[in-house]
Amino acid sequence: MSDISLSKAVRSNLLSLQNTASLMEKTQNRLATGNKVNSALDNPTNFFTASALNARAGDLGQLLDGMANGIQTLQAADNGLSAITKTLESMQSVLRQARQDKTFYTASYEISPGATGNITFADGSVGPMTRSIPLQNLGLTNTALGMAAPSGAGTAGSAGGPTNGTGTFSVTGPLGLGDDTVSFNVVIDSVAQPITLDAAALTAAGLVGGDITDNDDLVAVLNDQLTGATAAVVGGEIVVTSASTGVASTVSFGAATITDNGLDTTDNAVVANLGLAAATSDDGQATGPASAGSNTLTWSGTPIQVNNDARISFTANINGVNQQIEITRKDVLRVGNSDGTIDSANEFAAILAAKIDGVTASASGNTITVTSKQTGAASSVSLGAATISGLNYNSDELVNAVNNNEHLKNRVRASNDNGKLRIENQSTQELSVNGVDSAGTIVGGSTTGAKIIGNTVRSDLTRQFNELRDQLDKLSDDASFNGVNLLRGDQLTIMFNETGTSSIDVQTKDEMALNSAKLNLFNIQPEELDLDTDIDELLSTVKIALSSVRTQASTFGQNLSMVENRQAFTKNMINTLETGAANLTLADMNEEAANLLALQTRQQLSSNSLSLASQADQSVLQLLR
Repeated sequence: MSDISLSKAVRSNLLSLQNTASLMEKTQNRLATGNKVNSALDNPTNFFTASALNARAGDLGQLLDGMANGIQTLQAADNGLSAITKTLESMQSVLRQARQDKTFYTASYEISPGATGNITFADGSVGPMTRSIPLQNLGLTNTALGMAAPSGAGTAGSAGGPTNGTGTFSVTGPLGLGDDTVSFNVVIDSVAQPITLDAAALTAAGLVGGDITDNDDLVAVLNDQLTGATAAVVGGEIVVTSASTGVASTVSFGAATITDNGLDTTDNAVVANLGLAAATSDDGQATGPASAGSNTLTWSGTPIQVNNDARISFTANINGVNQQIEITRKDVLRVGNSDGTIDSANEFAAILAAKIDGVTASASGNTITVTSKQTGAASSVSLGAATISGLNYNSDELVNAVNNNEHLKNRVRASNDNGKLRIENQSTQELSVNGVDSAGTIVGGSTTGAKIIGNTVRSDLTRQFNELRDQLDKLSDDASFNGVNLLRGDQLTIMFNETGTSSIDVQTKDEMALNSAKLNLFNIQPEELDLDTDIDELLSTVKIALSSVRTQASTFGQNLSMVENRQAFTKNMINTLETGAANLTLADMNEEAANLLALQTRQQLSSNSLSLASQADQSVLQLLR
């Protein structure tokens, strides 16, 4: 090319055109890449600075992936904790239901009058070791109604001796006194004794209710007011007998008078029955008074509680005639004891005198003497053995003995079931009650066979609790993400910067798996729900477990918040770095487009200038032509 000579003008225009072409190439490159610095040749400082910034942004971008995985791992753990919390709340609900359930099974047992030894409990929540309660003073032996056996019949005087004067009458219907008073005289051995029937007199005689309903009621009033005579029911009639013997011994009844006249016609008819014929007297010559037959009983001193269903039955043979006697709560109330308990020998004597026709009864200390009102060789008194039904005799003492036993308390509960001993099995297991025969009667001793089944509701709730506990472990095992399970004790490390100097380690407390074993929750047996105190302990354990799970959830929540915050920070840092790098290398597209347009214009002008310069050279050709 050096052999070609160009004119100065052409060469100048050519150089200008070449320079313009170079600038256009650079501008087009900038427009194509968007960068004004595409290599170190363009701007070494900006190029390497931008490269460093972009490299760091790239490193941080790679960390974002780890943060995103960490966030998902934490969220998976949080999902597991939420499910475990609901499971624990369900377990808590099961235990509360068991705590509130009281469907314990019971059995009631009669108490045999002759029960001796012990009643023994085993199994259930009592355990394999038997617990015994002594059967003391539980029955009545006859020994005549819980007293010493009666003595033989009394000795009779010689025949032909004078008899006591007597008078008889009867009450044929109820006498409702109200505010009225009925008065009449009973003449005993020629001495008139006034008898008053009103509310005060009935109360003094131990009657309640203010009415005379039968012969027994009137006998009680007469015996309360008469002196020197006794009244009794014999053969369905009231017999009043003088205490003295001899020719002068007589008994007669005067006519009755009514005060306040509030009695109805029926009452008047009853009062009319009080004026009966005077009793006859015996004027035989006495050879010495005869003694009446009697029995002497010794009161044991133990009160007998008689409930509404109680019956104390025995046979009384009086002067060779059997009488079937039955003592009820009403008989006890009639002697003035409002709580239905025979508390003393005097009360028992009063009951016997009122119930047995033809006898009197008296007490001295604990000795009760039952005496025939008849005198003579045939006079005798004999009391047979007593049978007891529905009697609440000291069963309350047995109830207290069972309920106050430290080994049975809250395991077996006793109560009074109308004279029977009711036993409640406060267990989910079958309870053995020994000392009870096949008929369900407490007899004591080694008799076995009585069973009371356990609480099936609490037993079923045990199964539900164990199923929930098993689900808790499965939830813990399934709460993993990308092979990492924080609830199983795995450690999650999340890097926050490219140098590794900033990071977070996420793991459960004590680096242990969060499962039923860590929470001290294990499968339970039905007997563990027997006692309310044991259920309360389980509830306390579940409550602590709930607190641990909620605390761990709070910790993971804080970790998640920290990672999400750092994730947002890293994204912003990447944007900052990339923006800084772009500021150093990116081209201003508007400016470069304007430059390109100017260069294109310049190129056209340069081409025209070159053409003009070439034309100047061509003028020489014209000369040569």
